[in-house]
Amino acid sequence: MTHAENVANGARGQKPDRNSRDSRNSEDGNGKESLLELIPWIVVPVVVFALIRVFLIGLYVIPSGSMLDTIQLKDRVAAVKVIKPQRGDIVVFSDPDNWLANGEGDDLIKRVIGLPGDTVSCAGNGAPVEVNGVAIDESTYLKAGVNPSDEAFSVTVADGMMWVMGDNRSGSADSRAHQSDSHGGQVPLSDVQGVAVFTFWPLGRMHVLDGHHEVFVDVPDAGTSD
Repeated sequence: MTHAENVANGARGQKPDRNSRDSRNSEDGNGKESLLELIPWIVVPVVVFALIRVFLIGLYVIPSGSMLDTIQLKDRVAAVKVIKPQRGDIVVFSDPDNWLANGEGDDLIKRVIGLPGDTVSCAGNGAPVEVNGVAIDESTYLKAGVNPSDEAFSVTVADGMMWVMGDNRSGSADSRAHQSDSHGGQVPLSDVQGVAVFTFWPLGRMHVLDGHHEVFVDVPDAGTSD
């Protein structure tokens, strides 16, 4: 074939290769389908995490050393919002009556010692705390070297309220320090944000938070103490 014939054939043009075109379209379509298939795997976990974060888990920064050595200052803790507090549980709660006067935030964290109807008392000066007349051994969670309470007190927890104390009793402005407020130092159960279940930051201090319910196992129900 002469050069002129080659030019003529080029001018007339050749039909495109249908197989090649179909292959490219197929590849483009498969790529789009693969991308669309990935969307649920990205969106669903994000939505699930958001729902858990809003309705089930709360994340908090500890503003003080009142829970030493159980929780360190500035630790991050996760709290479950739907758990009903029991004696011994560590709870995050909204400031009930201007407990935080230094701009430390709106939430506090303490351990539940008494629930509605419980009588919580202590003779002070190193004596154990008593709940419904039974002395409790708090050595499993109290900060080493501190007394259960240096001051004497005796309260009966009102309906819908709780009595809370920090594990670092000598450095905790807890229910004892607020007995002159409108709730007598007690905290409305409706102010509970959640029961703290573990610390998650810093990673080196990550651990499960124990409610130590065994400490209260011998405590009788409210109103049945001797």
